[in-house]
Amino acid sequence: MKRRDFFGGLAAAAGTGLITACNSDGPRGAMGLVKAVGRGNERLERALFSFGHRDKVARGAKITGDAFPRYWISPEVPVWDESLRGVWHLDVVGAVRKPVRLTLDDLSKLPRFSQTVNHYCVEGWTARAQFSGVRMSDLAKLVEPTNDAGYVDFQSFDKSYHESWDIDSAIHPQTLIAYATDGRYLNTVQGAPARVHSPVKLGYKNTKYLTRIVFMPTRNGGYWSDLGYEWYGGV
Repeated sequence: MKRRDFFGGLAAAAGTGLITACNSDGPRGAMGLVKAVGRGNERLERALFSFGHRDKVARGAKITGDAFPRYWISPEVPVWDESLRGVWHLDVVGAVRKPVRLTLDDLSKLPRFSQTVNHYCVEGWTARAQFSGVRMSDLAKLVEPTNDAGYVDFQSFDKSYHESWDIDSAIHPQTLIAYATDGRYLNTVQGAPARVHSPVKLGYKNTKYLTRIVFMPTRNGGYWSDLGYEWYGGV
């Protein structure tokens, strides 16, 4: 059994009967149980976490391409309008010694890494794509996080979307700030100009339409995490 299936089954067994037919917040009486199950899941997922490469797709496996699922929370697909906002840039700030502001051109000049992996959604579907970009571990070396930086928040121009991660997952060698997929720059539905992508987290943790990365001493939740989804979101 794959561990994402195990976690899903555990949560379902503990809480499905209590939260059926409710929104993701669930009834008030169930939230204590849901949170307890979430804490148990997180402890187990952290114990299973490894810095080793994972989820390599077999050679010749079908790539999703333009059929890769599309999702955002704004009423319409988010588009960075330079006439209103100026040139897109990514701020990497917070508990760091050397904060930086990077344009897409700056990102493309940093060491490039490409990977073809599965992308897992909490809703049960899986898609394959090749993503290319800059490893978060390389960005971390660039900005030099302080000793108390235990978490990273990935923030978006897709309305109020953001998700925070534990530092170990954020600097996993397969966690990318991706700006290209399948050999070309991201388009708007894929999360352009840049997005987070990693096979160590479920899809909702992979923030699209990225504008800001904040290193932090404490975690601060996230869009879906605040609505009852598991905060850790490991795969």
